[in-house]
Parts: sequence; structure tokens; C-alpha cells
Amino acid sequence: MTISIAVIGPGAIGTAIAAVLHEAGNTPLLCGRTAREHLVLQDKGRLVTVPGPVWTDPEELDGKIEVSLVFLAVKTTQTEAAGKWLSALGRQGTVVCVLQNGVEQVESVSMYCPLAQVIPSIVWFPVQAQSDGSALLRGDVRLTLPVGPASRVVAEALKGTRGSVKLAADFLTQAWLKLLQNAAAGLMALARRRAGMFGRSDVAGLTLAYLQECLSVARAEGAQLGDEVPQALLDKFLAFPADMGTSILTDCVAGRPLEWDVRNGVILRRGHSHGIPTPISDVVVPLLAAASDGPG
Repeated sequence: MTISIAVIGPGAIGTAIAAVLHEAGNTPLLCGRTAREHLVLQDKGRLVTVPGPVWTDPEELDGKIEVSLVFLAVKTTQTEAAGKWLSALGRQGTVVCVLQNGVEQVESVSMYCPLAQVIPSIVWFPVQAQSDGSALLRGDVRLTLPVGPASRVVAEALKGTRGSVKLAADFLTQAWLKLLQNAAAGLMALARRRAGMFGRSDVAGLTLAYLQECLSVARAEGAQLGDEVPQALLDKFLAFPADMGTSILTDCVAGRPLEWDVRNGVILRRGHSHGIPTPISDVVVPLLAAASDGPG
């Protein structure tokens, strides 16, 4: 079997990446937990169908396939479960592009594929899983990666597709900028409300205060982010459609484990390591952890 690219985790983000590759004539190998005949992406009123199957057992492909690029699109709470695929596909010379939240992607993934070149990425496009199993794309497919040879492999794979890749010399700053956005989105899970909630003056004030706290931690970590960032991120939430959700809200409503640690807990941990007061994180993180893991 000759396939050069694999997508592990055919959820919303994985479906979007698979769809833009398929449209350009480079249909990827699909790897996941649940067998499916195909994937469907809804995009601006049209449907893109990516042929399957979705493979569920790496042993079925043992010795039959080698890939040069793997997109890991499972949530961080599912990385361990995807470890068998990472181990099977992440061989010497393989590039593994991690499409996950947070600033600790390389550390959390490399243990499962020590021979591969693991690179982090920032996913900028909103895409939501739908009840019928399809994914709804609500923006352009954009990724940011650090400058380097492995990142150029990803850029080349998406060249000629509707997806775009930006190689950032200061990737750390961009990664923390996205983390601040994700951290604020955690408030939506606690309120169980969509983006319209940021139109409340009290929620807007809380969001600004929380983002200011997060900004102090990001700067201590070396991110070059200006004073305007908290307001700019709040303005972004305010500009979203009122009914736009986020993955952590969807998981919370569905009773699934939440990515609370990589999106919010990391702010608390890194803040404490730098001696930075984090009074809002001290409240937000335990509540998100309890919403995710219980008991009760």
C-alpha cells in the first residue's frame, strides 16, 4: 500500500486536514478508534467526502505501509490511547505533526514515537463535530509551525491545498498567544455557554482579568506579547457568532474528559514555578478539573 500521509484521530480537526489533502489528490491513511467508511466535512454549504476506511488496529497494517508524515489530531486526553498508532507509524525519519492544544506537545507525544521527528503546531481554524458524525468548518484551514526542516515537510504536504502553513521564527510567542485564547475559552465550559456569554459586562471583565494573569505567565516563559493582547483576544470572542462553541465546552456538556491541564492547568503550574500570583487560575483550574474528573 503506497500512502505517504496518515491522520491519527479523524475527529473534527482530523477530518478538516484529511479533506484538504484529499481534495488535492493526496488522500491520507485514516487511523482511529471507530471503524468508518468515510469522513465528511461541511464547508460553506458544500460537502467534502474523504474515502476510508478508518483503520482501528495498527497490527492489520503491520509491514504493509510506511508513511513519511503523520498528523496527530486526537485530543490530549486521548494521546495515550493513540500511542499504538504513533509507535507503529512514527518510525525513523517520519515527521509527526501534533495538532493539539497547549505548549507541551513535543514532550507529551515523543515518548510514544522516540524515533520520529515530533513537531508542534498551532491550529487556528474553528471546526466543530456534528451529531451526524460530520465536521463543520467555520474558517480557513491555517497552521503555524516552528521554522525547521521537519516543518517544511508539512508545508510541502499542504502546498497546493486550501490549507496554509506559516513557519514562525518566534513560535513560542505564537504558541502562548493561542494558549491564552484556549485558556479563556475554558470559562465557557464552566458557564456551559457559547461565545455570546462574552457580551456580558461581568464575564468580559472576568475574562480580561484572567487573560492579564495568563499574560504575566506567558511573558515569564519568554513570550513576546504586548499589553494589548487581553483586549484583542476578548474582542475576538465578542466577534464570534453567539452560537459558536469550543471543544472544551462540547466535551463538558457531553460528560467527556476535558483538556483542562494543557489549556488551563499549565498556566497555574508555570505561574507557580515563576512565583507569579494566579488567583483566578487558583479557582478556575480546580473547577475545570472537577468538571472533567469528578468525583460527584
